[in-house]
Amino acid sequence: MQSSQFLLFIFIFITFTVYCPLQAQSSNSLLGRTFKPSAPFSLALESLQKDINYTFQSVDLLRRAMTHASYSQENNKALSVLGSSLIETSVSLRLLTKDIDISAKDLNHWISEMSKVDTSCAVDGERLGLQNVIRVSAKTDSSTPSVVCGAFRAIFGAIAVDTGKSDDAGRIFWRVHNNKDIGRDALAMITSRVRFILLRITSIARVILQGITSNVKVILRITFIEVVICPW
Repeated sequence: MQSSQFLLFIFIFITFTVYCPLQAQSSNSLLGRTFKPSAPFSLALESLQKDINYTFQSVDLLRRAMTHASYSQENNKALSVLGSSLIETSVSLRLLTKDIDISAKDLNHWISEMSKVDTSCAVDGERLGLQNVIRVSAKTDSSTPSVVCGAFRAIFGAIAVDTGKSDDAGRIFWRVHNNKDIGRDALAMITSRVRFILLRITSIARVILQGITSNVKVILRITFIEVVICPW
């Protein structure tokens, strides 16, 4: 009995002697380590800055702009609101500079067109590939137009905060909006989506037709048996 207790004591002593220094060394290494953000996301932000031809002084602003509300409380909602206002102001300024006599109705019309989520804002965002950059929760679809549009607007809100100037954000917006060579061409993107939808419809139709054909064959067999083989 005493020998068993002695062996147990020796085991505990050795365990503490070996484990505690290792644990302390691990803790020290963790304290001295600088944790960097995930590499793919950081690389995506670098690529995005090259696409818009603007380098952020504070990359954290762009990081927030590319963070959806479903992902974190530190998200792009406020920056998106600011960006939307900046875009509308920039559109108004450009139109009035070209034609000071433009009617309020026409001005509002063009502002509305430029602010539309599906046909303008999200299209520009998708050309930048924002659907592949923005961080969202597992249950959120990053390619949803409203998500892409919010991220797109947030970029210019972030630029305005980064520079402290709304003019810079407006200038970069027009450069991005008018540059149809950035990312994937919108027409090609739409064509690809239409092709995908048609393929899905064709596949579903084929399955339905196969089911109908199978049912028809069964009905014909039953009818043949009832009418020809077993008329009574």
